[in-house]
Amino acid sequence: MKKQQWTVVVSGVILVLGLYLFGRTKPHPSDVPMAQSAAENKTEPLSSQSILETAKSRLSPEHQAWLTAKEESVVRGDVVAQKIRLYDELASFWKDSVHISEPFLYYLGEKSKLENSEKSLTFAAHLYLKQLKGVEQQALQLWMADQAADLFKRALVLNPSNDSSKIGLGSSYIYGASGASSPMEGIQTLLEVAKRDSTNMYAQFMLGYGGIVTGQYDRAIERLNLVLRAEPDNVEAIFLLAEAYERHGENDKAAQWYETGRRFVQNPEVLKEIDERIKALKH
Repeated sequence: MKKQQWTVVVSGVILVLGLYLFGRTKPHPSDVPMAQSAAENKTEPLSSQSILETAKSRLSPEHQAWLTAKEESVVRGDVVAQKIRLYDELASFWKDSVHISEPFLYYLGEKSKLENSEKSLTFAAHLYLKQLKGVEQQALQLWMADQAADLFKRALVLNPSNDSSKIGLGSSYIYGASGASSPMEGIQTLLEVAKRDSTNMYAQFMLGYGGIVTGQYDRAIERLNLVLRAEPDNVEAIFLLAEAYERHGENDKAAQWYETGRRFVQNPEVLKEIDERIKALKH
């Protein structure tokens, strides 16, 4: 198996083991999903309008008619309060009735902007970050990163000292959100938190991920080892560390961490790919 193809498998393992909102566990199809930052290519994010229109086109005529009526229902009175209720209803519709995640996230985010509370903004932002790991289309991933970044920025206006929001914003930049000159800007945001609180494993993990994105494998290894000393069962960190060692040319250590990670995997096909990779690293 080619190196790029294996990286897809590693990404898929991480997704299979994750508990994402809609159970979407598809690996990223790009030939360079882990090591190349979305911010370094020419892909443009999708527009919110195009995402909503595409999702709506997938609905039955009855659902389309209901949705159109709802979208046109706010015309007078306390418009903000009406929109909050409407966006809440639309978010529930997309999540529970038709099970399409992107419009759900959009309306949840729009509702949080109107509520303008730190809790609602960060909740929606973190959902975007969680969900983008499982998307197949890079333009959609960039849209999600942009939406998350916008929500984290709004939350930081309300509470500039919230480390979780700072890490979220830095992570959004690493995932390709616009507004940053490069993934390094996101890493600098994460470093600000990690230097102040070295026990923040969320920051340390994202710094490890960012090290892989930017090709700083030695630093990725340092950060991910730190995470695993504190959280030995962090499966994402295990497989990322294995990949970091492999990319750094330390095949024996990479094989050891793949072996550690395989005990968390139950999917026979994924286990087969891991075993093949371990075998290749040992020869």
